Amino acid sequence: MNIIQTLLDADLFQKKKIINRHYFLTLEGDIDSNIYFIEKGSVRIFIRDEDQERVIRFGYKDNIIVCLDSFLSEKPTDFYIQAIKKTEIKIAAKKDFYRFIKSSDENLKLWSVILEDLVLQQIEREKDLLINSPRERYERVLKRSPQLFQEVPNKHIANYLRMSPETLSRLKKS
Repeated sequence: MNIIQTLLDADLFQKKKIINRHYFLTLEGDIDSNIYFIEKGSVRIFIRDEDQERVIRFGYKDNIIVCLDSFLSEKPTDFYIQAIKKTEIKIAAKKDFYRFIKSSDENLKLWSVILEDLVLQQIEREKDLLINSPRERYERVLKRSPQLFQEVPNKHIANYLRMSPETLSRLKKS
């Protein structure tokens, strides 16, 4: 079952938006209950920790992204979504998504699959953060998301991997 294609076929994404490079789709404190499908470009999702930005996720062509904290709670998000390069997105409202999910047992099963996938992604991310070896963190992410290294600049990937850009560069060369 291709989850993304199923959602696209359901015609949930009613609006389109272009976000220019370095511009924000979502800011900390926004209530953001939309789901976004990236048609072109790339974004980073990050949180501010004191005066540092901590990248927690990326989105690029054919990905779906969401501020999950705000989407589920309808409270202000702690995250920023910023375009890394000019990005074209389609937008689905939460109410339309939920209407679709509740419309059939098959769609409810799809929602379970989506939630399970999100939990598994979060577990993998937590493992990445707990692993001390920069090489192992790099190799895990490379194996899991090779397209990331074509879509996203090294400085953002290094931030995501909790290493300096120089360390990432050395690891990529070896």
